[in-house]
Amino acid sequence: MPMPTPTPLTASVITVCFAPGEDADWFAASEKVNDLLRANGTPARRYHVRHRRLIGWLTRFLGYYLLDAARRFGAVTVAAGGRKGRLDLTGTAAKASHYAALRWRAWNTHIAATTRPARPFEDYLAQHHADPTKVSVAEARRRFEQQPRVLAMLALSFDPYELSVYQAGEATYVGLHWRIALIGDALITTDGRLLTPATDSVADRFRFLNEACAYLRGLRSSARLCAVAIA
Repeated sequence: MPMPTPTPLTASVITVCFAPGEDADWFAASEKVNDLLRANGTPARRYHVRHRRLIGWLTRFLGYYLLDAARRFGAVTVAAGGRKGRLDLTGTAAKASHYAALRWRAWNTHIAATTRPARPFEDYLAQHHADPTKVSVAEARRRFEQQPRVLAMLALSFDPYELSVYQAGEATYVGLHWRIALIGDALITTDGRLLTPATDSVADRFRFLNEACAYLRGLRSSARLCAVAIA
């Protein structure tokens, strides 16, 4: 199986939601992020753009109801946000699922088949929290990274800090990444609430993403979204 292109490290992404009729330009999204997170950001082109079957031949060349749209051969293909009804959320999730499945299968072939299961970084971090004077963060990281499976992941450009998700199986790994593609790392609701994971654990991340995805599904098609990347 060919090795997939490594996923590059990116800035944190915040999904900002706007109620129908609310001012929803880039400046409004930046202001919400700055108010809640005290951070500045840039537009993140994460969403595929939806083209309806009957009028898609026309709308594919129009950027209305979209934020920071990009074109390919003149047609609008991706955007940092816009009206929910114009964004292809299903296509966005499907593409993320496809590439996540390729990564997991390559990991399964080149890593899981050749190394023993390893303990995730969270286990070593727990040792640090239990006795910070005895186990520093640097020591916890050293112990984690000296495991053969983790070393193999580093050598082949897999993210070792996703180890627990890789070891949980393909469905879990893919499920995490299509949710991340839709939500990012945090979500700001239309009424200004900030949704984030309760802790850094994978379980809490899933809880947050499930809540955020359910919230996204409940928004009307005339609501608007904007993805903001912050360093």
